[in-house]
Amino acid sequence: MTDRFANAYSKGPALVCFITAGDGDTAANLDALVAGGADVIELGMPFTDPMADGGAIQAANLRSLGKGTTTKDVLAIAAGFRARHPEVPLVLMGYANPMVHRGSDWFAAEAARAGVDGVICVDIPPEEDAELGPALRNAGIDVIRLATPTTDAKRLPAVLAGSGGFLYYVSVAGITGKQQAAQASIEDAVAKLKAATDLPVAVGFGVRTPEQAEAIARVADGVVVGSALVDIVGRDGANAPAALKEFTAALATAVHTAREPAL
Repeated sequence: MTDRFANAYSKGPALVCFITAGDGDTAANLDALVAGGADVIELGMPFTDPMADGGAIQAANLRSLGKGTTTKDVLAIAAGFRARHPEVPLVLMGYANPMVHRGSDWFAAEAARAGVDGVICVDIPPEEDAELGPALRNAGIDVIRLATPTTDAKRLPAVLAGSGGFLYYVSVAGITGKQQAAQASIEDAVAKLKAATDLPVAVGFGVRTPEQAEAIARVADGVVVGSALVDIVGRDGANAPAALKEFTAALATAVHTAREPAL
């Protein structure tokens, strides 16, 4: 785990915020997330077939690709973010093709040069870790893995092997968007995962309100919000930073105070 991840998760439940690179004024939008209180940033790499994502993030991918966003552009956005926010953990999240088509060593080296702390590659399963994992770890970048409601005790060790940064629990067996798992099922899953790993466990998919975020933060180490933020970018365009900051602040307050005793 990089020092930035360790620091972010050492202060209590962390808010993890996702937007898509190249969708709107990404630099301004990222700055707004940090100003609002995001503890960890996930930057989506646009792809033509984002099979794990719902309508909001699919639309963001299309908007970004329509502007001609390339992997080089994403890395430049990441490098700019690192220069402006030296202490905030930054994760690139996306799919295998943009990450490996020039070679995993090239991607890992460029991501490290840009100051990236972790990578989530949705469509490379643990069993195919050799495609990208060794290159990332050799470059000092954490491989962040996904666990789901269908990840049973037999497969979990494979998911955890070689993983770092934090474990991302996908709380629904489906795509990103408006679905949300029942709180009881999230609590049960987080308890089982935390018994199996010392990595922080962050929960995402379907988290759209501060109330939902607060409930999850009472049991999880982190809460991931993506589609709700991407919706703001798509809706507000050039005016998105102000709305992103306001909404992120509400989420951050909910997450950061979730474990404080009620007055």
